Amino acid sequence: MPSLSSATDAFLASRAADGDHLAFGVLVRRHAPFLVAFAARLTGSRADADDCVQEALITAWRRLPDLTEPEKVRSWLTTIVSRKATDRLRSRKISEEIDEEMVSGRDDPERSVVASSQMDALKKVLAELPEDLRVVWVLREVGGHSYDEIAVEVGESAATVRGRLARARKTVLERMQEWR
Repeated sequence: MPSLSSATDAFLASRAADGDHLAFGVLVRRHAPFLVAFAARLTGSRADADDCVQEALITAWRRLPDLTEPEKVRSWLTTIVSRKATDRLRSRKISEEIDEEMVSGRDDPERSVVASSQMDALKKVLAELPEDLRVVWVLREVGGHSYDEIAVEVGESAATVRGRLARARKTVLERMQEWR
């Protein structure tokens, strides 16, 4: 019988979804280095990346039974990590904005409420985007990746990335206009 380390992602994900801790451990060891590097590129911090990946893996373990395409487990994990990283960046940005307001002495509660409301709206809009559009949007707009870097990350051509990014930007802009 072959060892789990040589098993396919689909097999491991199916086993893990049935509660197999060993299979999940193999998936984690196989994909964690990529996920941490991905999160570090998004957050700009290794510590934040480690936290995002840890939170994502906890979420993944709980939601594995909902995974409909076990062969796409890496993409699914990457999406969860990107959401965790986006949440962390959003909370960091809000925190930094609040700190700047406090330091500058310009207390403007109305502006803080508007900024917080806009971030909440963006979070909802991003959550509604299809996975393929959300990933390229986050990588470009939050992570500052080039088209070629994104293409490598998602396993598509740069032209496909450009098209997805254009659709994602259009959708985000349209939906953000609805929140105003």
